[in-house]
Amino acid sequence: MGSFAVVPDDGPLRLVLVGAGNMGRAWLRMIAGTPTVRLVGLVDLDLNLAQRAAAEHGLDVVIGDSLTAVAAESGAQAVIDVTVPPAHHAVNTEALLAGLPVLCEKPIAPTVTETLSLIATEEVSGQLLMTSQSRRYYPALARLKSMTATLGDIGIVTTEFFKAPHFGGFRDEMEHPLLVDMAIHAFDAVRYLLDADPVTVDCRTFNPSWSWYRGDAAANAIFTFEGGTRYTYTGSWCSPGLETSWNGSWRVSGARGTAVWDGDGEPAVVHAEDDGARPAEVPEIRSEIAGALDEFVTALRSGETPSGDVHSNVHSLAMVEAAVLSASTGRTVELAAVLEDAYRKALENELRDDVREALRSWGSPAREA
Repeated sequence: MGSFAVVPDDGPLRLVLVGAGNMGRAWLRMIAGTPTVRLVGLVDLDLNLAQRAAAEHGLDVVIGDSLTAVAAESGAQAVIDVTVPPAHHAVNTEALLAGLPVLCEKPIAPTVTETLSLIATEEVSGQLLMTSQSRRYYPALARLKSMTATLGDIGIVTTEFFKAPHFGGFRDEMEHPLLVDMAIHAFDAVRYLLDADPVTVDCRTFNPSWSWYRGDAAANAIFTFEGGTRYTYTGSWCSPGLETSWNGSWRVSGARGTAVWDGDGEPAVVHAEDDGARPAEVPEIRSEIAGALDEFVTALRSGETPSGDVHSNVHSLAMVEAAVLSASTGRTVELAAVLEDAYRKALENELRDDVREALRSWGSPAREA
């Protein structure tokens, strides 16, 4: 994992926000309440949309449909990418190669192949590319992680996720709406809890008879992690009644005891015997996108690699692709094979010579991802 440029602490970090839709407006509100940053530019291909968003929030910022032009005119120091996922690779690449670090909404790219290209682009540019994996940022999840550290060897981690949202639109037509659009949050959270990456996955998906989704809205997945820990994810997006939290319901079982979290309240831990093990105190963090922004700013000021750096986050996206492949083929899938296949495709597809050379220099995705 390479280093990235540190941004001098000369006042609030000057940001350009790319994307003025619904999620963009949520970011506008949050940025306005964060004294460590200041919005100086707003970019959207729909200029009328961007102008309306700026007016609604009383903003006096540079507005345009070109990221590079708006960043140059506004004196921006960093970019927040809140565009639709298919645009992430292009927007992130443009920003990085213009010398600007990026905090990008999840997924950082639609595929592992494009994400490997972005890792190489980060290395070529010397700028930070970080994912806003927003559901990693909950104070209660940090406390669950602290409790997990007191349990000794971890045998099993489980997540149950049962909701019944009627979104309408593109999610209703996706082939794997639960896995592709939502499960990455739980997959990323278990990597955070265990400080480890998965080795294999066996996943099966199906669509209940009453489902309003075209694709499979329910899934059972079992991941094997480094060290042998099993992670079981069971979920459905068409299960009305007694719904879980959007964060799911968690149980961590270890040699010395068990920790649980309902996804909303406080986690709890019970040890098999009182051996003096106590969870460490954890610093308070802001939740969701605010927590992601705080970590981004801290990283840029300190040079400390954030947890959501693209080198790390690609493993969460690989969990999704591996689960989908397992469900589609009915067989156990090795995560290393998914990364190797994506690496081969990234080399074949890359259009920039410097990025392709960076990719080729790895020899294997295991060296950099």
